Amino acid sequence: MSIDFSTDKKPLTEFSLASLADIVFLLLIFFLLTSSFIPQFGIQVNLPKTSTSAPTDAQYVTVIITSEGHYYVDQNQISKEQLLPVIQSSLNGRTSLVLRADEDATVGQFATVASVARALNLRILMATERESFGF
Repeated sequence: MSIDFSTDKKPLTEFSLASLADIVFLLLIFFLLTSSFIPQFGIQVNLPKTSTSAPTDAQYVTVIITSEGHYYVDQNQISKEQLLPVIQSSLNGRTSLVLRADEDATVGQFATVASVARALNLRILMATERESFGF
């Protein structure tokens, strides 16, 4: 006894694209919605002006960079090469450094102070001025 599974019907060679279009549409919606949740990291060029500012007091070593590229540590002008020894000698138990850099100071000058602070295991803070809204 044998069973015959053959039929006279031809196999379906066409298929509907509607389900494929639905899947593509759902993926498009998914990616459009999730891409808006990716944070946008904008870089402000004028960082010294902010809407809030933290007070600075004597618990920090203060380093100032002028627009001409002069360095000051605790109100004393020093050269770039003197940064490490002068900051190290003026620590007196302080663990943080406040950088008061002019808006026209370069990133290289900031990096120089940051590397000295890192070498001395100091936390570095960037001092800013409160933005005036003209009220």
